[in-house]
Amino acid sequence: MKVGVIGCGGMGTTHYLSLKALSAQMDLQVVALADCRKEFLDKAAGYFPEARTYTYGMDLIAGEQLDIVHICLPSYLHADHAVAAMEKGMNVLVEKPVCLTKEDCEKLLEVEKRTGVKVMVGQVVRSFDEYRYLKDAYDTGRFGKLKSIVMQRLSADVKWGFEDWFHDEKRSGSVVLDLHVHDLDFLRYMLGEPDSFEVKATAFKSGMINQVLTTYEFGDVFASVEGIWDECPGLQFEASFRACFEEATIWFNGKQDPSLTVYKKDGTVEHPELNPEYNVSDNTAGINVSNLGPYYTEIKYFAECVRDGKPVEVAPLSEGVKSVEVALKEWEAAKAYVKAHTKA
Repeated sequence: MKVGVIGCGGMGTTHYLSLKALSAQMDLQVVALADCRKEFLDKAAGYFPEARTYTYGMDLIAGEQLDIVHICLPSYLHADHAVAAMEKGMNVLVEKPVCLTKEDCEKLLEVEKRTGVKVMVGQVVRSFDEYRYLKDAYDTGRFGKLKSIVMQRLSADVKWGFEDWFHDEKRSGSVVLDLHVHDLDFLRYMLGEPDSFEVKATAFKSGMINQVLTTYEFGDVFASVEGIWDECPGLQFEASFRACFEEATIWFNGKQDPSLTVYKKDGTVEHPELNPEYNVSDNTAGINVSNLGPYYTEIKYFAECVRDGKPVEVAPLSEGVKSVEVALKEWEAAKAYVKAHTKA
């Protein structure tokens, strides 16, 4: 299978490093790369010296015939490139959030249906072993019914974006669509659509939302989720959850080793053995991601779906769109909350 990567910066690096590892195990070859920053393009080309290189992603799409294209660009560029690739007949793995507007949600679904290509959204939390363990516990009822869950995704302010795109809410969707959407998406994956939610938020001096705290109700389960781009630069990235079941509490903290602990009602404590499919850490990307395992897993899964003609079930376009639609409602609620609580 011939693969192209559009965007060779932070997230693109995690993708092409995973593709490099996968290429040794399956019929998969990165044949085209695109990035408007020469230093990033040259760095990626060092891993794939035979690949054709392009300055712009649209030129890559126009000039190539690919089985799969990975779109790892800033969020505001996702939809246009995904549409162009689908129109060219390419299967698409596009990073989250898949888009930033309801209009683009509708357009993406229409083009996917019309072209018949496969599309997967990089909601990578669905491929993290710790979160997969949690979903399996919920699905099987191993520890009884889930009563509540608290999730956090904390980061210092994002300073590494190309042309500072993170700090333009029209290009990033703020912390809500960039960071918080990970946990929102996973909750939907596990629990379905929320019956209701309530949002509290704070904002940078610019007015852009930088912290959101949302409480949801999913039937008789309530969830509390925080996402923040903290103004203090020394804050290290941290993702965590605490899920309280009738017979046990599952606690995950990505900064701890072991990261996953099960506290049982009988007083015993366990650290489940996760056995990751690919256990490699790499700081090459220069962002708050070093564990390549979940990216390897999602990329391998999509490649297998394309190769074998199987439907994409883990993170299809329809799911990415639904998570964006809920996030857009939360974002509006967050802005309304900040406006109502800002002193004149």
